[in-house]
Amino acid sequence: MDMNGSEIIAAPVDTVWQGLNDPDILRQCIPGCEALDKTSDTDMTATVVLKIGPVKARFEGAVQLSNLNPPHSYTISGEGKGGMVGFAKGGADVTLTAQADGTTLLSYTVKADVGGKIAQLGGRLIDSTAKKLAAQFFTSFGEKVAGEAQAA
Repeated sequence: MDMNGSEIIAAPVDTVWQGLNDPDILRQCIPGCEALDKTSDTDMTATVVLKIGPVKARFEGAVQLSNLNPPHSYTISGEGKGGMVGFAKGGADVTLTAQADGTTLLSYTVKADVGGKIAQLGGRLIDSTAKKLAAQFFTSFGEKVAGEAQAA
C-alpha cells in the first residue's frame, strides 16, 4: 500500500528537520507510541500500540533513517513484530521544501505492509487505518513543530 500527502508547517526548514530527527517530538506525534529511543544517529527502537479494527496489538521493533540529505530529505523505515497478530513494516520518503513565506512544505510518500493474522482483516480496513494514522502523525507533527518554532 502506498500513500502520498503533504503538510504546510509554520516553521523554517531547519526547525522542521530538527523535529524529524528528535525522538521526543516523534514519540509525541506517532499515534500509539509508548517508547522511542535513539540508539545511534540513524537508528531507534520503538514500541507502538495500535488498534486496527477489532485487533489491538503492541508492536516492538526498529526504526532506521537512511538516504539522509540534511535538511531537505530522508527515508524513515521500520519494522515491528506484534507477536501472535503478525508484523507491520513500512517507511516514508520525506522531503522538505522552503516556501517564500518562511513556512515549510513537508511532502511524504508512505509504503506499508502487514503480515500474519492482522493481514486477514482485509485490505480496505488496513489501508484506511494506515491513511488515518499517517494523517494523524503528520498533522500532529506540523502542529508540534510550529508551536515550538513560535515559542522560540
